[in-house]
Amino acid sequence: MAQQAKQPQSREALLKSYNKRLKDDVKSILDNFMEIVKLGLVEDESQVSRMTQVEEIHFQMQVRSANMVRAAESLMKLVADVKQYLILNDFPSVNEAITQNSQIFKVKSQEADQKLMTLRDDMASDLYELEEEFYSSVYKEK
Repeated sequence: MAQQAKQPQSREALLKSYNKRLKDDVKSILDNFMEIVKLGLVEDESQVSRMTQVEEIHFQMQVRSANMVRAAESLMKLVADVKQYLILNDFPSVNEAITQNSQIFKVKSQEADQKLMTLRDDMASDLYELEEEFYSSVYKEK
């Protein structure tokens, strides 16, 4: 009983964790993309030399793009985790698939049995006819 009560709570916690990871990663991608766009704006001359400013912007863009890649990889991992969770914990659909396969195999087994019975009957009939022909020809020769 305690195991069943614990299962839904852990499931809810897991789903909340997935949801939080999703929101955090999407927000990270959006924020970093917006910052990269902002860095693309041309600013007026300041006290910092132009080359220093370009290097700083270049470094910021590298960091922001690396953050976006990390967030995208995290989203791909999240998708894989959700798929794995669904595959491992979707017992009703697994049971349904097993039942359907069982029914299909039963029908195929019955069809094969029916074909074998028909083949057996045909062979017995042909064998009987061949034996009749053989024995009638053996007795005719004598």
